[in-house]
Amino acid sequence: MKRIVLPILSLLMLSCGDDPLPKPKGYLRLEYPKANYKKATIPLPFTFEKNELADPIKSIKSSANTNGVDVNYPSLNATIYLTYKEVKDDNLNDLLRDAQNLTQKHTIKADEIFNIPFENKATKVYGMLYEVGGDAASQSQFYVTDSIHHFLSGSLYFYAKPNYDSIYPAAEYLKKDIRRIMESVEWKD
Repeated sequence: MKRIVLPILSLLMLSCGDDPLPKPKGYLRLEYPKANYKKATIPLPFTFEKNELADPIKSIKSSANTNGVDVNYPSLNATIYLTYKEVKDDNLNDLLRDAQNLTQKHTIKADEIFNIPFENKATKVYGMLYEVGGDAASQSQFYVTDSIHHFLSGSLYFYAKPNYDSIYPAAEYLKKDIRRIMESVEWKD
């Protein structure tokens, strides 16, 4: 019996090597192409520049006093929804309140919401960008207006479960596109 137990114990003691260590944390590295912007030609009372990574704009959605344009990013599984409304009959306060309330609905899941004012006096474009942190459904929302005739609002949505860590790189990339849309809006009169 000693002949069998002694070699087995020797093998067990010698077979143990270094203590197992957990794998170091790895971070997903996503690289997106450099953004190239071109003016979007749409039959609406405004123009803007969009990233060539987005699909061409194919259709305009219209209803009473509202027009919508979707800027689709199939490779990022995301869409920036743009909604245009005409300012008339002192409805600017209602439009602003609606845009702000839409953002505030995300406070349930959001960790933080940053308000970034926007103003371009040369092109008469004034607005606000909301950056939403956390597992909210929309990571960015914005509106721009000339305060007299035009009001444009936009929202970024991903076609995935809102897991902030997973969509963060794509959300950051698309926030730059949203800023570019805001900066390049020109009203047609």
